[in-house]
Amino acid sequence: MLIDKFGTAHSSNQQAAVSAFEDAVFAVAAHRPVGSALQTALEHDPGLVAAHALTGFANVILGRAETASQARTLLPAAQKALAARDGGTASENALVAALELAADGHLQAAACRLDSHLRSQPCDFLCLKISHALRFMGGRCQAMLDMTTGLLPDWSPSQPAYGFVLGCHSFALEENGHLTQAETFGRNAYANERADAWGLHAVSHVMETAHRTDEGIRWLESSRADWSRCNNFSFHMGWHLALFLLEQGRIGEVVDIYDRDIRPDQTDDFRDMANATSLLWRLELEGLRGGERWSELYEIAKRRRQDVTYVFASLHYLLALAASNDQKGADELLAALEAMSADPKHDQAKVAAEVGVPLAKVIIAMSRSGSAVPDLAGIANSLPIMGGSHAQRDVFLRTLLMAAASRGDSPAFLAISRIRHNLRSSDRFIVGVEKLIKDRNTGHVSMPPALLAS
Repeated sequence: MLIDKFGTAHSSNQQAAVSAFEDAVFAVAAHRPVGSALQTALEHDPGLVAAHALTGFANVILGRAETASQARTLLPAAQKALAARDGGTASENALVAALELAADGHLQAAACRLDSHLRSQPCDFLCLKISHALRFMGGRCQAMLDMTTGLLPDWSPSQPAYGFVLGCHSFALEENGHLTQAETFGRNAYANERADAWGLHAVSHVMETAHRTDEGIRWLESSRADWSRCNNFSFHMGWHLALFLLEQGRIGEVVDIYDRDIRPDQTDDFRDMANATSLLWRLELEGLRGGERWSELYEIAKRRRQDVTYVFASLHYLLALAASNDQKGADELLAALEAMSADPKHDQAKVAAEVGVPLAKVIIAMSRSGSAVPDLAGIANSLPIMGGSHAQRDVFLRTLLMAAASRGDSPAFLAISRIRHNLRSSDRFIVGVEKLIKDRNTGHVSMPPALLAS
């Protein structure tokens, strides 16, 4: 048995394989390409259980129909490798058992299986990182914080993954509203490990939430040399930079950041699509046209209109369909969400039923006069279960606010405003929508023309 420097125990005697796997784990933590290191690990030991499991999880987390299918295809190789090693180590058992659950769509049960292992092996960093990612996808921010809070006492600065663990804890603190602590842990994470873009990113969340736009811009620009080394996570860091600039009304710079840092590659990774569609939608909500930039996003969304593997992703595809006025495509996506909501075997069924379907109806109704609108405030309360961060889901809170404003639904507007105010300081958007409500009440309505039905 060999234990790698990140705390995973391997039923292997091939040090070269384990060393390559360490490179893969570092790449996961640092948001850098991982495929080459995993391939090297498996070349040195084709039966390296953790490498097979991590390959499966990499596909689960991509959240698309074909990658979910690929995870299920990869699962037997991990199970076979484990069986061939006489049951393997506790680390390997936890990873394969969790992959079995995750590949079947049970992301939160998979995270619970990893957490169970971590109670006896708190310094098994890969299990910690995967559990954190699954909780994030499932909108379980309290569970993220409970995990990192419970494990941190067993960690010390001498351990190679210490900075990355601080970054996970920082993000969990921020998502649970503990902003001062989150910033302290995030700054310490980045100081301990310059490759920890997650901790760096958590601090940018704190600054965005607290409306510290100048600091946020300086923070991200001064760390650009580090986060630009990431894989497509660098696009997300660019998205955060654009949010600060948008808040300051620097629209020309926002568009430049979009082209240079957010959408330099026209990928269909749902995370990249979420960055792009949510930023353009924010601009549209303020009456600023996204123009031709919607075109390539629309082509991807059109292909993905029936892929409801991950509801968070589907709702971002819907933004591109709605902005491009593809009513048929939007209706097909809504129908796919409704079908998903009736599937009791999948974690995402509950998300589709409680958030996906009603929010999709709101988005569709915004471009169709006379369309019925569900309970706007109720949807706002349920948004966290869709996963993603508060900052990412804010595009939907903005949408719900605008829907309430456009229909003169003052009770819903006030309720959603209170929800949003609990998550962030006042910003230029809420001031603008409050003016919209006032203008409507006085008979002088000036609606953003791109999305809202008159």
